[in-house]
Amino acid sequence: MINKEQNKWYPVYTNPRAEKKAYEALIKKGITAYLPLNKQLNQWSDRKKWVEEPLIKSYLFVKIAAKQIGDVLITPGICRFIYFCGKVASMPESQITDMRLLLANHNDLEITDYRFRKGERVIVKAGPLKGFLGELVDFRSQKKLILRIDHIGQTLVVQVPPAFVEPVGAIEEVH
Repeated sequence: MINKEQNKWYPVYTNPRAEKKAYEALIKKGITAYLPLNKQLNQWSDRKKWVEEPLIKSYLFVKIAAKQIGDVLITPGICRFIYFCGKVASMPESQITDMRLLLANHNDLEITDYRFRKGERVIVKAGPLKGFLGELVDFRSQKKLILRIDHIGQTLVVQVPPAFVEPVGAIEEVH
């Protein structure tokens, strides 16, 4: 029996456009997996349709014990695990929870692999992301809240009105 407390979240890289099939194959194997999907309106020459597309292309996340890495790797559609400093990269549970909350709130999400410079840490004080910690940057001349997802080289960008955020230091001084 697998000890649930030893299970960690790991980002895995999939074949191009194979995220959904790889996710389904992992679920059939009994492996806990998460594929963040974002609804978007696609337009073809003859029609428009709402579709769910992976939020981060060619990535999904698995919650496994280290001894299950081989089981994941032999799953159709899975290419490899993501490595950081020579080791398989794991992610804290809180990052998966934050991603789920962002998608549940139907915010206008934008994904980029651009590496933002470190900026001021902020907390959201109003709106659907209240209590959310992030990093504020100027991007395309608009204030946006940045959620970094460590070890996968991707960054979630969420637009938040400037009035909804304040520096984390200001909150620590009050307490």
